[in-house]
Amino acid sequence: MIRYFRWLTNNILRSCCVSCRGQRSEVRRPPSMATRSVHHCSSLLSHTSNPVPLLLLYLLLFLFRSPFPVSADSPTYLLPLPWEFTSGEGTLSVDPALSLSVSGKGGSSGIVKEGFDRYKAIIFKNSDVFSIFSAFRKKRAVYDVVKLNVIVHSASEDLQLGIAESYSLVVGRSHNQSIIGEATIEATTVFGALRGLETFSQLCTFDYGSKTVLIHNTPWIIHDRPRFKYRGLLLDTSRHYFPVDVIKHILESMSFAKLNVLHWHIIDEQAFPLEVPSYSKLWHGAYSKWERYTVEDAYEIVNFAKSRGINVMAEVDVPGHAESWGKGYPDLWPSSSCREPLDITKNFTFELISGILSDMRKIFPFELFHLGGDEVNTNCWTSTPHVKHWLQQHNMTAKQAYKYFVLKAQNIAISKDWTPVNWEETFNTFPESLNRRTVVHNWLGPGVCPKAVARGFRCIFSNQGVWYLDHLDVTWDQVYTAEPLEGISDPSEQELVLGGEVCMWGETIDTSNVQQTIWPRAAAAAERLWSRKDATSTGSLNTTALPRLQYFRCLLNRRGVQAAPVTNFYARTQPLGPGSCYDQ
Repeated sequence: MIRYFRWLTNNILRSCCVSCRGQRSEVRRPPSMATRSVHHCSSLLSHTSNPVPLLLLYLLLFLFRSPFPVSADSPTYLLPLPWEFTSGEGTLSVDPALSLSVSGKGGSSGIVKEGFDRYKAIIFKNSDVFSIFSAFRKKRAVYDVVKLNVIVHSASEDLQLGIAESYSLVVGRSHNQSIIGEATIEATTVFGALRGLETFSQLCTFDYGSKTVLIHNTPWIIHDRPRFKYRGLLLDTSRHYFPVDVIKHILESMSFAKLNVLHWHIIDEQAFPLEVPSYSKLWHGAYSKWERYTVEDAYEIVNFAKSRGINVMAEVDVPGHAESWGKGYPDLWPSSSCREPLDITKNFTFELISGILSDMRKIFPFELFHLGGDEVNTNCWTSTPHVKHWLQQHNMTAKQAYKYFVLKAQNIAISKDWTPVNWEETFNTFPESLNRRTVVHNWLGPGVCPKAVARGFRCIFSNQGVWYLDHLDVTWDQVYTAEPLEGISDPSEQELVLGGEVCMWGETIDTSNVQQTIWPRAAAAAERLWSRKDATSTGSLNTTALPRLQYFRCLLNRRGVQAAPVTNFYARTQPLGPGSCYDQ
């Protein structure tokens, strides 16, 4: 019996000592440190002359400790990196029957309750499988964390630019001597609570030895908020059509990285897939009758996005990139052989734009609306007789006509209570004439946002050299180190940079490869837009960022997102050979 208790005590002590192993956030301790801790504890027992009192103590500790030991190889990686956080040395188990308690003015929010259900399904995906075998066990497991408390101070579910997304998350025992664990999220808004749920889900890891969900390195104390209010992904559904379920899957994956704006580039010269009830022939410009979005589809996408704290900013690019419009309304073309820019001479052109925006305003509640304005080749205007004559009558050059068109479209959008966003060519060409509410969207290269904010305009950063995801030779570290505030030192001007956006243009992507082209590089930009700059710009990226990005890529894979290897030179390419997901 004494030999049995000595064996039991050694095993308990090893487990206790390992669970008390110190581990700093993000930094994996060398295995030798854990080994030394176990050896040290074992030697204490072997050199004790009277082990019986210690045995009783360890047996008491065993009765009140978590039954799930800590693995020596269980680092916790979070992405994006929280603003402020501390962690400890313990481990808590999480009950598969985890319950939710929501309080505060937002206590009745369906968004929080639905979010909890989604994340619970993610966290306990493996546990649900193994719970089948639990039914054959006579003894019920005891868990540390059985309830998640969520406190939401605002009852509002209005999602707009700059909504509070901050939250606090505390995971630990209720007090030092307690055997009961607690997890609490506190947020101003339901959308902050969603961000906290994502972080909580990343803290939870499935342990294949005990077949339970554990939270390592407790207690966790996290105070988090985004660095930028606009953290976007552009999706182009004109060059290739994406079914509604695929768009939803992309939105779901965006929420995992705390991105909060889907820039839906619905229409371009190749296709017009959206239903516009006021002008029902416009979607004759779709590739086929099966590659279209009904009004109901668009509503569904917007509502799905909102439930994940994501705004949808629609884009109608004018006056260029609009050839597909004329499939239903040929009068919009300057001529049958010269089809864009849109015909500037006809009132019908602007009446139709107004009709499109009126119909879309009923679908898209987000305050920003993208009017394009890029890559406008005015040769059609100067070579088509009736347009050339109109320019002469109005004493306009082609460049002046371009300005006239953009400003008229802006006024239409503003009249419908939208804030216009335009690609940077508009700012580069006539900055003094742009409406002061305009948000300038950078893409051509660096240096535009500094010029825009110096003139008092707000700006979105999407430098194509680093944040265009269709550029497959842009590596993860180039994406990660891109800085939206580069060249802007004045704090008041820095405030005018809303944030940034990675762009998934659709020429070479469709449903077969879109997710592996977006991820994991979009996650590198997501951390740049969320986390503190000083926390993501120091040390070697290969030790501070790469392991967490590789871990996040594998997390995406586990959640059903086909994220490509991180370190391949060309994005979305297959693995170079056999190996671990965590080392690719």
